[in-house]
Amino acid sequence: MSGNEISTLVISIIVLLGALLSLVSAIGLVRLPDIYTRSHAATKSATLSVLCILFGLFLYFALVDGYVSARILLGIVFVFITAPVGGHLIARAAYHSGVSLWESSIQDELHTKKKNQHSSS
Repeated sequence: MSGNEISTLVISIIVLLGALLSLVSAIGLVRLPDIYTRSHAATKSATLSVLCILFGLFLYFALVDGYVSARILLGIVFVFITAPVGGHLIARAAYHSGVSLWESSIQDELHTKKKNQHSSS
């Protein structure tokens, strides 16, 4: 096997891993019971899947075509920073607007934290 074939194989595995993580994220969005667990599935696995696919694309252009793309690197950084923050903000907004937790949830740490802040003031 030549170096180009090995590079293509590694890149293919990374992109396939990203596609599988995207499938896991989609299944999590459909199967999980409430907005908080769905938000977790959307932010964790979907972010990682997009990062794997973009990293595979970056490697393809860098190793096979000999072209380093700053746009792809910026896309990786942008997704890495904004997707988890956006998911967190959506979950906080849902909590503050009164969306209930799943009935089998064991602990509501944010409610406990808010109660402790009000009692200490």
